[in-house]
Amino acid sequence: MTRIKIASAKAKGRRLQQEIAQKIADITKCIYGKDEDIESRPMGQTGTDVILRGKAKELFPFAVECKACESWSIHSWIDQSKKNKGKFDTWLLFARRSREKTVVVMDADKFFELYQDYLNLEPLRK
Repeated sequence: MTRIKIASAKAKGRRLQQEIAQKIADITKCIYGKDEDIESRPMGQTGTDVILRGKAKELFPFAVECKACESWSIHSWIDQSKKNKGKFDTWLLFARRSREKTVVVMDADKFFELYQDYLNLEPLRK
């Protein structure tokens, strides 16, 4: 099996970032683009892969990390997501392999907290 070129790998990652940023823009009705409320971080810069500002950050309060790879390293990606989350309370990891659907990984406690809020239930006792 031949290895993918670095430029091609970066392009795959950039496309996933842009796709996720656009989907966030679609659901929040915020503007996506350079220097807008939602922006795909340029490759090689530190921080979350999708930059959220202003109203977008209020409506989608997650630190977003994107990975488009054939071989997965979930635990190191989670560590990176936690490290890059900055002032966000919650991190989300979007991951995809070629010709597969994108999946989301997040902290289980946060997932159940969000689902509980969705169902309008009282908080669980800890």
